[in-house]
Amino acid sequence: MRLDDRVSDLVREAGDVTESGDPPPTIEYARQGVVFAARPDRRVIELRLMPDIAEAARRTPSAGPSARGEEWIRFAPPEWDQHATDRLEAWFRVAWRLAGEAGA
Repeated sequence: MRLDDRVSDLVREAGDVTESGDPPPTIEYARQGVVFAARPDRRVIELRLMPDIAEAARRTPSAGPSARGEEWIRFAPPEWDQHATDRLEAWFRVAWRLAGEAGA
């Protein structure tokens, strides 16, 4: 599965996500005005988690720090196998939930 397809599915599932592309080609995903994910290019997704979760996530394969801050991770697996897809789904849902709590 491609990152584009999986992110589209997750955005549709969440339902209350807005997308913006400023500046292109970066795409940002927000919930209640809080940006929780970004795609700086088509092969990468960055997700905003809690600092302790982000610290643990950065120790997993294909994840690392993001220039966006300590609560962000950069995830760029070379291939989207089931493990990478599972991580993306879990982290996206956590980031989405946290954005809703921050925006409330």
